[in-house]
Amino acid sequence: MKLINLTVPRSMAGLAERLSGMMPTPSVRGRKGWCGCLKDDEPPEITYIVVDSGTLTLQKMTPTLPMPEKPELDRLFAELVEELDLTATNKAAMLELPEEKKWQIYCSKKKILEDQENTTDLSQSPENYIERIQSLNGDELENTKLFDSLKTALRTQPHSFVLRFVQADGLVTLLGVLSSMNYDTQQGAMHTSIIGCIKALMNNSTGRSHVLAHPSAISTIARSLLTENPRTKVAVLEILGASCLVPGGHKKVLDAMTDYKEFAHERARFQGIINDLDRNTGVYRDDLTVKTAIMSFVNAVLSYGPGQESLEFRLHLRYEFLQLGLKNIIIKLREHENQTLDRHMDFFDMVRNEDENELARKFEQEQVDTQSATSMFDLLRRKLSHSPAYPHFLSLFQHFLLLPLEYGSLPQHWLLFDRIVQQITLQTDAGADNDVSPININVKEIIQLLAKEEELLEAKNKAEELEKENTSITASLAKKEQELDLRNQEKEDMEASILRIKERLEKEISIHLETKQKISELEDTSSELQHRIAYEQGERRKLEAMLNNGSLPDDAKVTISPPPPMPIPPPPPPQLIIKSNCPAPPPAPPLQIPPLNLPPPPGCLPQLAVRQRSVEIPKPSAPLKSFNWAKLPETKVAGTVWADIDEGKMYSSIDLETVDKLFCAYQNQKPTNGTTAANEGSSEDLRKTGSNKSKVLSVIDGRRAQNCTILLSKLKMSDEEIARVILDMDTKDILPLDMVEQLLKFTPGPDEAALLEEHSFDLDSLARADRFLYEISKIAHYDQRLRSLVYKKKFITWTGEVEGRTKIVMEASREVARSRRLRKLLELVLALGNYMNKGARGNAWGFRLSSLNRLTDTKSSSVRGITLLHYIVDMADKKVVYIIYKHYMI
Repeated sequence: MKLINLTVPRSMAGLAERLSGMMPTPSVRGRKGWCGCLKDDEPPEITYIVVDSGTLTLQKMTPTLPMPEKPELDRLFAELVEELDLTATNKAAMLELPEEKKWQIYCSKKKILEDQENTTDLSQSPENYIERIQSLNGDELENTKLFDSLKTALRTQPHSFVLRFVQADGLVTLLGVLSSMNYDTQQGAMHTSIIGCIKALMNNSTGRSHVLAHPSAISTIARSLLTENPRTKVAVLEILGASCLVPGGHKKVLDAMTDYKEFAHERARFQGIINDLDRNTGVYRDDLTVKTAIMSFVNAVLSYGPGQESLEFRLHLRYEFLQLGLKNIIIKLREHENQTLDRHMDFFDMVRNEDENELARKFEQEQVDTQSATSMFDLLRRKLSHSPAYPHFLSLFQHFLLLPLEYGSLPQHWLLFDRIVQQITLQTDAGADNDVSPININVKEIIQLLAKEEELLEAKNKAEELEKENTSITASLAKKEQELDLRNQEKEDMEASILRIKERLEKEISIHLETKQKISELEDTSSELQHRIAYEQGERRKLEAMLNNGSLPDDAKVTISPPPPMPIPPPPPPQLIIKSNCPAPPPAPPLQIPPLNLPPPPGCLPQLAVRQRSVEIPKPSAPLKSFNWAKLPETKVAGTVWADIDEGKMYSSIDLETVDKLFCAYQNQKPTNGTTAANEGSSEDLRKTGSNKSKVLSVIDGRRAQNCTILLSKLKMSDEEIARVILDMDTKDILPLDMVEQLLKFTPGPDEAALLEEHSFDLDSLARADRFLYEISKIAHYDQRLRSLVYKKKFITWTGEVEGRTKIVMEASREVARSRRLRKLLELVLALGNYMNKGARGNAWGFRLSSLNRLTDTKSSSVRGITLLHYIVDMADKKVVYIIYKHYMI
C-alpha cells in the first residue's frame, strides 16, 4: 500500500500566503482564480484535519479491526468524508478509492481522534463553549485560554461540531464579545484569539457561509483593525482578503471598509490601512508582517470580485488607493528588500501597468495622465468634440460652475456627484451595484427610457421638419410661379431686344451696301477722270506742237482754249462719315496732278458692335459742383448694363434749371439756414474756401479728409508706422479690427492717387489726411493687404454667417440684374453726372456702382441738408414716375 500524504495550510493565513505566491498574470485572471488548485473557483477552505507538522500523513498500518462488508464500509466512509468538509471534487475522488484504502483512511482517522481526546481538552460540546463565553469573568488569561481552546476545536473537530456551534448562535456570541470589548482588551491577546476563532470558523464551509450571511459580521470583524496589536491586525486582514475570493464576499468587504471609515472617523475609505502601510515607528519599524498583509489585502480587493473581469472596477478602486499616496509608499517599501513583500508590490505594479495601457488604447493614446485634471479634460474633449455626447459633456461642466464655491464650504455636493458617477460607471447590466450606491436607480433602464425619449423627440422633430418642408414647398411653388412670370417678361424683353438688334443690323447692312455702291461709283468716276485727263493731256500736247510750228494763225491761238474740266464729285454722305472709322475718298484733283489713289479696302468698314457716342449733353448755365464718381472706361462697357443704356432721352425729363440753382459751384449769398454753402459743398468749394484760411492744401473730398483725420487721431501712429504695420501684415496684432475696417474705407482710388501724385513735389503743404493717403498709395496691393487683415481677424465670424448671406446676395443679384426700373434709374444718374461733371470727369459711358454711395457727398450750395441723392429721389418720384412706384422699391 502506498503512503498517502495530504498537505494543507494550518490556517487561512497560511492559505493566503501560499496563494499570494501564485498571483495570476493578466492573461489568466479570468480563468480559475489565483491558481489551479482552487478548481472551479471554489473558496479557500481547510478540508483536512491538521497535525502539528502541518500535514495529515496516513501511515502504512495493519487495521486492528476487521474490514466490514462493502455496504457498511461505504456508509462509514461516507460519514467520514462528510465530517472532513471536502469540496465536491475531492469528495468524488475520495469515494472512488479502493475498499482497502477507504478502510485504512477510516481507521487512521479514528486513531487520530482518540489520540486528540487523550491529549487535549476538546471534549467540551459547542453549547458548553458558548455558555462559558457568555459568562466570561475578568481574568483575561483564563478567557484567552478558553478562546484558544475553541479555536483549536473549530479547526480540528468534525464538521458536525462546527454545525452545532453555528446553530447554537456561537457566531453571534463571538461577534457580541468583539463589539463589547474595551480599549485595553482590544490591545491584548484575547482579541487575537477571538479573531482566530472566527478564522477557524470560516475555514469550514458551513461556518463561512454563516459568517457571510450575517448582516454585520464582516463589518464587526473589520472594526478590529482599530487595534494596535500587529497580530490581531494581520489576522483581520487575512480574513478580509480571503473573503474577497468568496462569491458575495467582495461586496461585504467593501461595505465593511466603508463602515470602518465612519467608525474610525477617517477622511477616506482605506485611509487607516494605508497609514499603517506607511508607518515606520515602534513595532512597524522592522516587522513587515502587517505591511505584507496589507499589500496582500489590496491585491485581493483589486483582482477579485467584479475586478476579476471589469477593467473599470479595477481602475475605480486603484484610483482610490493611489489618491491616498500608495504609489509613493510602495517606492519607500522597496528599500526593505523583502522578497515576499516585493512579490506583492510587483504584482500590484504589473496589473496597474496592464490596466493603464488598456485604458490608453481605449482613447488611442500612449498614456493617460489620470493625476492631471487638465490632461483628462483635454482627452475627453477631443474624444467627444464631434459626437452627440459633447453638448451633455459641456452642460456637465456648465453646471459644475453653479455649485457652491465659497471658501471653506463643505464638499458634499462634489461628493454626491462623485458617488453618483461612480455608481453609473460601475453598475452591471443586471442593475447590481458592486460598490457605492447613493441612490436607488437602474442605469440600464434609465438609458433605455432616455433612448425612447430621444426617439419620440426625433419623431416630433421630423414631423415639424416635414411641416416646414411642406410650407417651404408651397412657398417655393409660389416663388416658381413668380419666377415663371418674370421669365416670360424677360422672354418678351429679349424678343423685343432681338427685334431692335435685327432692325439695327438691317439698317447697318443697308448703309454698308450703300457705301459699297458709292465706292464703286467713285471708282468708276476716278477711272473715267483718269482717261479724260490722259486724253486732254494728249490734245494739249498736239495744240502746243501746232502752235510752236506756226500752223495756226495768231488769232486762232487766242480763240482756242481747253474745254472746261469735269465737275468735282460730291463728298460722301454724312452718315458714312459718322459710321466709318476710315477716311473718305479725296475729291478729284486738278488736271495737272497724277491719277487719284484707290479708295480704302473693305477692311476699314465701320465696327457694328461698338455703340457710337452721339449723345448731346446740355451745357449748364453756370459752373456746377461735380459728382465724384468712378468712370467706367469705354473699353469695359461691352457686356455690362451700360451697353444698353442711352441717357440722352433723360434730359427732356430733368429740370436742369433746378439743378443749376441747387448745385451751383459759386454762391456769394448765404443760404436760407444761415450757414455758408462752403460748409456743405463739394471738394472744389472746400479747397477754395480753405485757401482763404490757411496755406494747407487738400485735394481730396472735404468730408472724406475730415473722417480720415479723425481716424488717424484715434490710431496715434505716424504714417510710416502705419505703413510698416500694414506691410508686416500686423503680425504683432497692433491694429484693432475696427481700425483696420476704418482704414479700408480710405483706400485711395485711381483719381485720388493721380491728384496726390501731381502734388508729390510739395508734400509739406498737403493736409494730414492727404499726406497719409499719398503715403499708403505707394504701398503695393494696399487694398488687398487690408482686406486680408480683415479676413484674418474676422474669419471665424464670417464663416458662420456666409452661408445664409450668400443665398440672400445671389437672389438679390438676380433680382437686380433683371430690374428694368434700375436701368432707368442708372440712366437718370448717368445723365445728371455727365451734365454736372466737366472735363475728364464728364462725358462718361458709365460709372462703377460704388459711385452711388457718393451721391450724398455732392451737397446743395443753396439749401442746407439737400444732396444730389435727395434731388434724384424727388425728381424720380415726381417726373420719372415709372422709375419708382409707391409700393415697389428696389
